[in-house]
Amino acid sequence: MDDEKQESSGDVEGRPTVINMTLLDTYTLMRAFIGLLANQAWQDIGLVINPQTQKIEKNKERAKTAIDCIAFLIEKLEPQLQNEEKEKLRSLLTDLQLNFVQQQKEEG
Repeated sequence: MDDEKQESSGDVEGRPTVINMTLLDTYTLMRAFIGLLANQAWQDIGLVINPQTQKIEKNKERAKTAIDCIAFLIEKLEPQLQNEEKEKLRSLLTDLQLNFVQQQKEEG
């Protein structure tokens, strides 16, 4: 099996599939960034354990920055989306915002 085929064939030995990000179009990259930022925001809000440290680590400034970036990316991406995907992304953003505010109230 050649290297290119191994990369695209998936997780044969428990390793993540390698994706060449330079081959993705702008809108696909934006969707990927939204997912990455959302995962980080959940960690920074303090609702998901950091997988590297196995601890809850709150950082409200980073959480706010991630949520603001997600809002910006969704705004720019929305004209390219079907209604179902728009609703999913809006719901994700709303969940992050509400949980951020809830955590702020509990701390405060």
